[in-house]
Amino acid sequence: MSFYKHRIYPHLVDWLGNPKPIEERRQRIVPLARGNVLEIGVGPGANFAHYDPGRVTKIYALEPNAGMLRRAEEQGKGTRLDIEFLDLPGERIPLADASVDTVVSTFTLCTIPEVLKALQGMKRVLKPGGKLIFFEHGLSPDPDVQKWQQRLEPLFRWAFEGCHVTRDVPSLLGQSGFSIEHMDAGYLAPFPKAGTYCWWGTAVPEPPRAYH
Repeated sequence: MSFYKHRIYPHLVDWLGNPKPIEERRQRIVPLARGNVLEIGVGPGANFAHYDPGRVTKIYALEPNAGMLRRAEEQGKGTRLDIEFLDLPGERIPLADASVDTVVSTFTLCTIPEVLKALQGMKRVLKPGGKLIFFEHGLSPDPDVQKWQQRLEPLFRWAFEGCHVTRDVPSLLGQSGFSIEHMDAGYLAPFPKAGTYCWWGTAVPEPPRAYH
């Protein structure tokens, strides 16, 4: 399984992971990042081309898959970005509290086992006024599509390193203490609907509740 994970799976993500509708949304949202950036699950580095070097000071690129990291490092060489690679899973963010201005997560929340813990970690490292840029796929609002998602989830989890197509990302953001600033949604990629319902937008940490 480790040969598949580190050798075959990165090729599969490169081949399937960035069709034109996906690429167009990356072009819209990734340039919103500014300052010190944490990208969770950087994968093969598909977002690097869309960061604005004039707005971004440094990128902490978190990725536990060694095969993905090799590809991301190659992608990074073709940019003017200051990138520090961190070979850790999304639940283990080795950064101080309130240390980054932007967190970026694209097609990552579906695969993280302890997704709520990871989101709480993202909230922890954001500075006051910082924001989360997200582009994720998951649970369709259509009952017929949901039935297919439930049937096909074991296949997605096997083929795509634990990918859950039944996660409700907006709900997970709310449970983790994020408030959605702006969000669009819809079926994007030229593949079956069971794997292509997406949300993309920005979210900010909710302020602590005041108790009287």
